[in-house]
Amino acid sequence: MSPVHSGLTMPVVRRIGRVLLGAALFLASLGGICAAGVTTVMGQSYPLSDQRPPARGWPAPKAIPGGRITVAIVVSNAGSVSADVLAPYEVFARSERFAVYTVAARRTPSPLSGGLHLLPDHTLEEVGTGAVSEPDVVVVPAVIDPTGTAEKPLREWIAARSRYGARLLGVCAGSELLAAAGVLDNRQATSFWANIGSLKRNHPKVRWQSGERYVEDGAITTTAGITSGAVGALRLVERFAGAAEAQRIGSALHYPGWSLGGSTAITPNHLALSDLPYVLNAAFPWWRPTIGIGLVEGVGEIDAAAAFEVYSGVSFSARAIPISATGTVTTRHGVVLLTEPAGTAVPRVDRFVVPGVRGDLTPALASWASGRSLTPELPGGGRRDGEFGFDPMLRDLAAHADSATARTTAKFSEYPVGQLRLSGAGWPWRPTVIFVVALAVSVGVGMLTVAIPRLLRRRTAGTVSRSGRGGPGTTPAR
Repeated sequence: MSPVHSGLTMPVVRRIGRVLLGAALFLASLGGICAAGVTTVMGQSYPLSDQRPPARGWPAPKAIPGGRITVAIVVSNAGSVSADVLAPYEVFARSERFAVYTVAARRTPSPLSGGLHLLPDHTLEEVGTGAVSEPDVVVVPAVIDPTGTAEKPLREWIAARSRYGARLLGVCAGSELLAAAGVLDNRQATSFWANIGSLKRNHPKVRWQSGERYVEDGAITTTAGITSGAVGALRLVERFAGAAEAQRIGSALHYPGWSLGGSTAITPNHLALSDLPYVLNAAFPWWRPTIGIGLVEGVGEIDAAAAFEVYSGVSFSARAIPISATGTVTTRHGVVLLTEPAGTAVPRVDRFVVPGVRGDLTPALASWASGRSLTPELPGGGRRDGEFGFDPMLRDLAAHADSATARTTAKFSEYPVGQLRLSGAGWPWRPTVIFVVALAVSVGVGMLTVAIPRLLRRRTAGTVSRSGRGGPGTTPAR
């Protein structure tokens, strides 16, 4: 049936086509802007390291004491979540009953979320050949591409440790790496709340649970999002070293709501309209502030992780740049972190915050800050008695960004905030304004399918009109 007989004339068909094309251009434009924003955020959150070994080589890993319960913290060379790695590390390392080391496929600078880099202590091969002690516990964090080809050696190594009898602790989305390694089949497990749906589809043999801080099934423990790794590690401290040791460490850490033998149930999270700040900050990062994170020798692992997760790794509200006196920092319990050395090569920063410091700043960092007219700040006014390391960071985020972003950051870190008083702007206006501008630009791009044909018709009509009036040498009609 012809367009005329069907009631659709050619002008109508063309008009419908222009509308559909305009809608496609609008979506492509807005989607392209958002994709560029997310790419920028991820590139700054997991930056590639150009730091080469010093002339004397990387610092030697600390010795692994004998006669202790050995814990291996897995690190991906492509990128891991900071708190998934560092929080359990600190929990176990606070006890002399445990010997803790980090392990990766290669001993090269490995990105941690938020802009940090870690130098692993040992390699998978060293453990596999017996050069390094077999672990009694393996901690598996969230990594960038858990099912990708590049992580196949890591998956195989984890499966082998499970066969050899190691206890596995999957933190947050680290459970996806465990599932991909095949060790969760026919077991109960949990994960980061936003991933549960896709995990059920992609790994149907696993009995996924929601609303639990951690789930134990045989020799495998899995936890909810990011900060839950500290609670999962405390549970394993209790299992391996006893209730008194877990109580001692847990009381010193002050994780909100934790108690020895307490309930594992937590309020299940779901996507909601209040999560919009997370999307806005991730998709529209332009003109966000750059924060220098001053790291000093002996900084607590949780303090360091909290700074990079809260500002950059989860909230995306700022770009975080690690800065130290020399370019490397050894944390309180021996993790080697790589930073920008304080000097002229450090990019411009808008603020300079120093987490976990109770005394004076080191002279090198103080001098560098003074030369840049920066005032070193303790995030959130510094950690108060009875606070976990994330509390001052979330207070600082609310005060300098907005409280909505701070609450969303806590939610996506699966961290309680009932104990916090968050004050600051109520909404992330910078990314909201950029979103409105991007929306207007995208609407303009979509309208081109209407504007261009109209412009062409006007030009054609003008040309016809001029030719109809005649030109030089013609005789006007009488």
